[in-house]
Amino acid sequence: MTQLTLAQAHEWVEKVLSHCGAHPGMAAATARALVRAEAQGIASHGLSRVPQYATHLKNGRADGQAVAQVARRKGAALWVDAGQGLAFEACELAVREAVAVAREMGVCFVGVNNSHHCGVLVDHLRPLAEAGYVGLAFANSPSAMPVAGGRHAIMGTNPIAAIFPRQGHDPLMIDLSLSEVARGKLMVAAKEGRSIPLGWALDAQGQPTTDPQAGMAGSMLPVGAATSPKGAMLALVVELLVTAVIGAQFGFEASSFFVDEGNAPRIGQAFLVIDPGALSGSAAYFERIEVLIREMLVDDGVRLAGARRLALERTAAEQGVKIPDALMAQLQALATA
Repeated sequence: MTQLTLAQAHEWVEKVLSHCGAHPGMAAATARALVRAEAQGIASHGLSRVPQYATHLKNGRADGQAVAQVARRKGAALWVDAGQGLAFEACELAVREAVAVAREMGVCFVGVNNSHHCGVLVDHLRPLAEAGYVGLAFANSPSAMPVAGGRHAIMGTNPIAAIFPRQGHDPLMIDLSLSEVARGKLMVAAKEGRSIPLGWALDAQGQPTTDPQAGMAGSMLPVGAATSPKGAMLALVVELLVTAVIGAQFGFEASSFFVDEGNAPRIGQAFLVIDPGALSGSAAYFERIEVLIREMLVDDGVRLAGARRLALERTAAEQGVKIPDALMAQLQALATA
């Protein structure tokens, strides 16, 4: 394993992406997101994504010179065009603009179109908690799961995230893929030569598999699929919200992130920002959330949402992160190729 400080990790990500065609703002925003994911112990959305993004930039699946912009406004609704670039700069713009609108209107809904993979979804909401706002986020992705009762992959793993600020404490951070696990976990398992548990994925013939490569060639199982269609139904809600509503491509129209060649995915993200002060009032909100948390913590073993990843992030700020030597070699090669 190769040990890196967070600053060194950030420098390597920027260097690789810039070398592969990303403009400075795009490279920096992407580096911030990937290094933060790595620091939180989420390797599937951390530096392991750099070779994938670099290849997409080189092959035209992502436009490294795209500049995200607010293309449409109406009341408390905004529409951001990512320009087929990497998603992170566009999502930062979307959240920044949404905070400004919510400050005036009490609420804002912003859709990001013509986008790419957006990494750890809840991390995009962290500026909202800092401003004292509640945030919800939704994203679609290239097809990986069937609809309820279906057999072929139509929808992506379609994550949902939420953040709830607290006074004097870390926010509650909720982030879940609507597949049994995020597809990135299969990618990491495949790279490391590990098997996956049964119940994560099906192979191309629709059979359960422990082979991550076979799972990536097949389809993911929706959360709770063994007993209920609820996970698939929630994924359908997200799919419609970020496609039919904001105009992004459906998952089955976007080439997989895990192949080098293919189309610009043009998927979408959506963010809902709520100012509690516009409703019950900020003081009431902060009082009520603490009542709930006190009740939750009555039981031993309850872990607050986001607590583990934030603790890991603080440790990484002091101790750095470790990445596989093979990945480090890839970064070095991509930075000079």
